[in-house]
Amino acid sequence: MNLLLVFLVCAWGLQALESVTLGFNTTIKASTNHTIMNVGVFAKPGCQTHCGDLKVPFPFGIISKGNEDRNCSFNSGFDITCDTSTYPPKAFIKHWKIQIFNISDSTLRGSNILAERCYNQSGIKYKGIYASFNLSGTPYTFSDANVFTVVGCDDRGSIYQAEDDYLPKGCSTTCHNAEEVREGECLGTGCCQVSVNVVKYFDAFLYSYNNHTNNTSSFNPCGYAFLGERDKFSFRGLPDLKDAAFSNKTESAVPIVLDWVIAENKTCAQADQDSQSFTCRYNNSHCIDIRPGRAFGGYRCSCKQGYEGNPYLSPGCQDIDECADSTKNDCVSVKNCNNTLGNYTCSCPHGYDGDGWKNGSGCVAKSSKFPLNKFILGMTLGFTFLIIAINWIYCFIKKRNHSQLREKFFHQNGGLLLKQQSISEESSSVEATKVFTDVELKKATNNYAADRILGQGGHGVVFKGILPDQRVVAIKRSKVMDTSEIHQFINEIMILTQVNHRNVVKLLGCCLECEVPLLVYEFVSNGTLFDHVHSIDGGMSWLSWENRLRIAAESSGALAYLHSAASIPVIHRDVKLANILLDDHNVAKISDFGASRLISLDKNQVTTLVQGTLGYLDPEYFHTGQLTDKSDVYSFGVVLAELLTGRKPICTERSPKDVNLATYFITSLNENRLFQILEPRVVKEGTIDQLETTAQLVKRCLSLNGEERPTMKEVTMELEVHDSEQYSSGTASLLLPSSSPR
Repeated sequence: MNLLLVFLVCAWGLQALESVTLGFNTTIKASTNHTIMNVGVFAKPGCQTHCGDLKVPFPFGIISKGNEDRNCSFNSGFDITCDTSTYPPKAFIKHWKIQIFNISDSTLRGSNILAERCYNQSGIKYKGIYASFNLSGTPYTFSDANVFTVVGCDDRGSIYQAEDDYLPKGCSTTCHNAEEVREGECLGTGCCQVSVNVVKYFDAFLYSYNNHTNNTSSFNPCGYAFLGERDKFSFRGLPDLKDAAFSNKTESAVPIVLDWVIAENKTCAQADQDSQSFTCRYNNSHCIDIRPGRAFGGYRCSCKQGYEGNPYLSPGCQDIDECADSTKNDCVSVKNCNNTLGNYTCSCPHGYDGDGWKNGSGCVAKSSKFPLNKFILGMTLGFTFLIIAINWIYCFIKKRNHSQLREKFFHQNGGLLLKQQSISEESSSVEATKVFTDVELKKATNNYAADRILGQGGHGVVFKGILPDQRVVAIKRSKVMDTSEIHQFINEIMILTQVNHRNVVKLLGCCLECEVPLLVYEFVSNGTLFDHVHSIDGGMSWLSWENRLRIAAESSGALAYLHSAASIPVIHRDVKLANILLDDHNVAKISDFGASRLISLDKNQVTTLVQGTLGYLDPEYFHTGQLTDKSDVYSFGVVLAELLTGRKPICTERSPKDVNLATYFITSLNENRLFQILEPRVVKEGTIDQLETTAQLVKRCLSLNGEERPTMKEVTMELEVHDSEQYSSGTASLLLPSSSPR
């Protein structure tokens, strides 16, 4: 067997490595839980059983003069020599210089080896050691209980896991001064640790960044690196960095842990095929696969549960008499403990009830026995029923209060008025307004989840909802509601529900059970016209001149319908690109009637609080508070200007006097600079006559005097004239929806 352990020493002075433990609190103790030791006979007959205080169980065996032929070990890989020249004697694995501290069912702990580099205060190295360990050809592998540790203030430790390994693992330690060092911390200041997957071989090297000359030479001349048992090393801080005997102490105080197997690269199933050589063949023992499916695996033997002894020797494992030791059983009374093969049972003496177990019901005298179990069961059931009853009452009251609150909101928001008007509408064979419940809309919007938000504006938030019939709808939740305008609000719902125009977003119904009413509209899927005109990331919008004219004509037609064709005129009051939606076929639809007002047939204006969007707001309405249908005409004029120029209604990048698009457009038109501000694609595709005529239309719409503005019907007719001209010139119809290269 070739077992190689190499220490290469590059130094002017090499100190002898002595096994001392001075200054370390950690000691190596044999475990009391190893069943391989818990019987009188644990070694082969005629073989030495101890080396000093160390028990040596089979498959290990001590090789001494006179018994070389007794086969005291399973094979030569388990041979142990005992050095009796010291007191007490020390055990070593044959051919090794590594002292054995402990042998267990699965591991062997031995003295350690360290890589070490030391420098004087001038930075000149006076000691250099690297460590190498090779377990090839042996039944041992390095245990996962080991960890790679580097100690020092100017050091980097590297560990190679194979002779041809070019990618080592490791860690670095640095200290700016002694005050940085903390006892018990291995986080890179004075000490660091890293887990490594070392199996059969390793080389450990140390390197110094500045040869320990940067503020560290006074308290740390040396650096160390070693692979050792994780739980046995505790960094002591400055005492470890200053300790000249650190290496010697660590060799014995922090063992290296080796796992052992009976047969390397052989599984239990493979070993069991040869019953004569199978080592786990003795009574009450079983085989355990070690590192199954991985290199350098093997198997070991172990006693079955409830048995102890050496499973590698005849007669095998013996039953543990748990009843003979009170610490090994949980019976209330040892007298009533009954030992069985591999187990034990407990019972109670005559005149007592119970199961006899300490962690069970114990033993209670029949005459004085209190029905504890029944009492606890009754109390538990009573308490459970009480909790259920309280919870049921709480839920009932909460549900009733919620129902009452919904009913309150329904009445507060004009629910009775809506019902009365719906009944009258039904009698006139007109479709009644759909009233949704709060529960329906919460379910449709997944309880108004954030990922269902379609948009937010000054009047409220719009959510995407899916109704039980799988219809996709847009649900608008307003921010505020003036209770003094409930009657007006209900009238608007009734009117807008009856609006049936292909270019107006259909109001499907409402919900009045919330504090602020919710409106349910048809869902328009292709976004706002604002997105298609402005959100193009520096590129050219897909909207051609013909598409822009078509969308403008559709939008103006819808507004003209609301102004004059509806049963009661409706003024939108917030006309802008963001409130013009496009469906899947890019057909325009007017939306967001949150600011809209109804105008009686006998009036042509109404006085209101000024509402609208900056840049689109009619200046005359802003100054007087008098809302007319011409206010929508002004806002639509800004929309037309945006479609022509591709510019936003308010832009701070323009000169102060031209920040407002309406002013900028009129000024440019008056100064004959129209074609300089139009979007290049519009100039390229539109005729001069069309562009100039449309620009003049914009100018009339943006007149500061409302009476000088055209009506929406006149605007629509003029836009339709451009459409007929474009059609007669051989282009595609502007009033039909067209696909866009998205």
